[in-house]
Amino acid sequence: MAGENSFDVVSKVDIQEVRNAIEQALKEVKARFDLKDAKGEIALEGQDVVQTAAADEYKLKAVSEILQQKLVKRGISLKNLNFEKIEQGSHGSARQKIKLQQGIPSEKAKQIVALIKDSKKKAQASIQGDTVRIASKDRDVLQDIIALLRGKDLGIDLQFTNYRSN
Repeated sequence: MAGENSFDVVSKVDIQEVRNAIEQALKEVKARFDLKDAKGEIALEGQDVVQTAAADEYKLKAVSEILQQKLVKRGISLKNLNFEKIEQGSHGSARQKIKLQQGIPSEKAKQIVALIKDSKKKAQASIQGDTVRIASKDRDVLQDIIALLRGKDLGIDLQFTNYRSN
């Protein structure tokens, strides 16, 4: 379908929900007896990295597990988390960075494709990894689809990127 107009639909991780999850996870880490001397830390660095730290690798994994539970409760998919290698620090301490990735969960991507198909608009939607690419020969159709998707509550924060027109 060369010479077409297109755009990508991606989802943005809600940074406020990440902050709330971190706050809840820190409260639980400090309250748990088995993590009393864990020196567990969780901090947001910028808009896309969570830094975790603990007294040792075992306690770091426990801190990370608590954080994951809180993130899932806040609606953030574990598919949006990319865990880097655990780094050893001084005196046996351990650190790990968790990158927040943008992307649409596959069930939501399928739902978006179905919505576009059901709309009977002359456009083609395809799932490409964790994005949905929408293409049409008519730019007005793409604008209609953007309006349609914005009007639906899909439970994720949609962003429309890589808009291409000929």
